Amino acid sequence: MSEADDSDEGEADGLRKIIHVDMDAFFASVEQRDNPELRGKPVAVGGSSGRGVVAAASYEARKFGVRSAMPSVTAKRKCPDLIFCKSRFDVYREVSQQIRAIFRHHTDLVEPLSLDEAYLDVTEDKLGIGSATRIAELIRQEIKAKTKLTASAGVSYNKFLAKLASDQNKPDGMCVIRPGQGADFVQSLPVRRFHGVGPKAEEKMGRLGIATGADLAAKDIEWLRAHFGSFADYLYRAARGIDLRPVRSSRTRKSVGGERTFSRDLSSGSELRETLEDIIDIVWGYIERAEAKGRTVTLKMKYTDFQIFSRARTLDQPIASKDEFAEVSRVLLEEVLPLPMPIRLMGLTLSKLERDGEEPPKRPDAQLSLL
Repeated sequence: MSEADDSDEGEADGLRKIIHVDMDAFFASVEQRDNPELRGKPVAVGGSSGRGVVAAASYEARKFGVRSAMPSVTAKRKCPDLIFCKSRFDVYREVSQQIRAIFRHHTDLVEPLSLDEAYLDVTEDKLGIGSATRIAELIRQEIKAKTKLTASAGVSYNKFLAKLASDQNKPDGMCVIRPGQGADFVQSLPVRRFHGVGPKAEEKMGRLGIATGADLAAKDIEWLRAHFGSFADYLYRAARGIDLRPVRSSRTRKSVGGERTFSRDLSSGSELRETLEDIIDIVWGYIERAEAKGRTVTLKMKYTDFQIFSRARTLDQPIASKDEFAEVSRVLLEEVLPLPMPIRLMGLTLSKLERDGEEPPKRPDAQLSLL
């Protein structure tokens, strides 16, 4: 592994050259760029009221433990000097388009994951540079020159490794994982760094004696299937640095959502309404990041006995604003109150997503969970 190198020695024939670019604290960095008084200070983008939620946090705020999706009151408690900025998604989208234009100067194979990150396949780059490492360096330089923002990049021979690499030397850093280095790199990492391994999976792995990629790689596929079911095949490949997915420039999401598990079960209407407002804030932030337009809102709840209940509403036209999304969500909740028993989890999902210029689908879409 290396932070940067002028050559792509070891990039064997037949292997892809993949770059993952991830903007550093994107929303908060835009606010600090546009307001010099915020530079060097802990900044959070989001609402500062009791029901507000942090959409993004600057690195100065992250030092205090402030994270995205954290309730604003919790963030303020962790960092009393935290400065809140209202989100400006029109500005973030405009900057994102500038960044994507830089990507497409080098390759048409660009797969945006959100406003602030994307995969690029530069196996055959437009400018004939040949070196993925050099292209990543140029992209980071161009982004800084044109937007006055910093980006981190990961370079490798597949998407899984490139994404891990982009996080390795943040902020404003770069990491290269070359052919033959992937398995060793992955096996040196804690399992929590693996995409898809959340707190619950990490806790389960800990009980099974798995703390690192090396621990995971030591288990055979049958053992993994016995303990992790359908998740096992992904874990088996990931622990060996294997990922065959291509970069898809036409990648289409089918749903965007989020959910919250409570520290105690909730049942009163006032508590449920207040919690719903928090979730609306969180999920709308995800929707804005994904630039998603959808027609169906689904409210999901898990009762104290672990039964899952959901209610959905589909509109004739894509939801155009947070206010409209919030209103539909509130109606769905009111329709099921009072609840027959307390709940331990609540979530919202926007589905039936459409791209610009598409006609509404004639049949219901299969949902892809992004919770």
